[in-house]
Amino acid sequence: MSRAQYVAVTSFVALFSIVGLALYGLPFYYDFMVKEFGWSRAQVTSGNAISKLLIGPLFGFMAGWIVDRFGPRRLMMAGIMMAGVALIGLAHMTSLSMFYAFYLLNAIGYVCGGPLPNQVLLSRWFDKSRGKAMGFAYLGIGIGGYLVLKLSPMLVNAFGWRGALQFLGILIILLALPMAYFVRDEPNAAGSNKPAAPAPVAPMGGIFRNPAFYLLALGSMCSIGAVGGTNQHLKLFLSLDLQFSQTAAASIASTVLACSIAGRLLMGWLADRIPRKQVMLLIYALIAGSIPLLFFAQSQAALYAFAVIFGLGLGGEYMIIPLMAAELFGVKVLGRLLGVILTADGVAEATFPMLVGYLRDTTGSYRTGFALLIAVALAGTLAIAFLPRRGAQPLEASHV
Repeated sequence: MSRAQYVAVTSFVALFSIVGLALYGLPFYYDFMVKEFGWSRAQVTSGNAISKLLIGPLFGFMAGWIVDRFGPRRLMMAGIMMAGVALIGLAHMTSLSMFYAFYLLNAIGYVCGGPLPNQVLLSRWFDKSRGKAMGFAYLGIGIGGYLVLKLSPMLVNAFGWRGALQFLGILIILLALPMAYFVRDEPNAAGSNKPAAPAPVAPMGGIFRNPAFYLLALGSMCSIGAVGGTNQHLKLFLSLDLQFSQTAAASIASTVLACSIAGRLLMGWLADRIPRKQVMLLIYALIAGSIPLLFFAQSQAALYAFAVIFGLGLGGEYMIIPLMAAELFGVKVLGRLLGVILTADGVAEATFPMLVGYLRDTTGSYRTGFALLIAVALAGTLAIAFLPRRGAQPLEASHV
């Protein structure tokens, strides 16, 4: 295996663990918490919301600076440990305060070991085949999310929901930490596990005076918010509102993530062949067009159509943001730039699920919440439509 291939596999495993297993796996367990502790939907989704609202602004900018200055490897290792310990802690919690505390730790792990450092790592190692490499690495999210939804019912049956969460936390550490330890920060790094001298930090220049930055941030915030609101409530909607069995609800959710695997491959392939702005518009249109099908969820055909369309869009959702940012602004500032954009995205991803939960608790139905998510997703698509097709400066990276 070449060094570049090892980098791609490392990012695959890190995203499989921190995003696939932890981020997409946790909502499967919300209804168990609602039943055991008597929490409301707003409360059970507020752990994700509060943690991202606190952690994103505090750690997102700092993590971006650390990645640009010292490289992504060490930050990834810390994030992997924190994400694993957080799930183990959630398996042993007995109160809402403990739920919040371990969700905060999980959010720090996500910032430090999830998309931000992996996007920078891949952008440093790949140039011409960056879309393909990003698509492969992001397969880890879909495969991890698919497997966790297939395995969780069996784990819960065997060990209870607490034992299942503890198993997932240990698995995250065992899978991802050794891979991250041996990865190199960039192609010219002196060694796989020796700290490199701090790199000079490139100036941000006029990025914050460029309208494209605000369009990209706004568009991604809106679409990520719609995705977060849908993902966080899908299992609750299916199992508590529609009275689906655990297996039937997991089947729908796992179909979403199975289709996201195809979406990542397709969108990564397209991003290397057609303008990335057009790929981003396609992804955002799929998200906006899929949510209305939830109004017809009593029809199995409509529900599975939602799962396929939403899954295809979800596959490219997180992957396209760094590709578009690198195309518009270059890779030397990518860590700090993504620190800002992903922090803003995290705020949206945190607040919309909590808002949808509040609307469900107060109205007794998801109809108003789903309508809100559709409007937000359409607003994001419109913002991306106004982006320029390509940035003015060349990309700086290896030529893999």
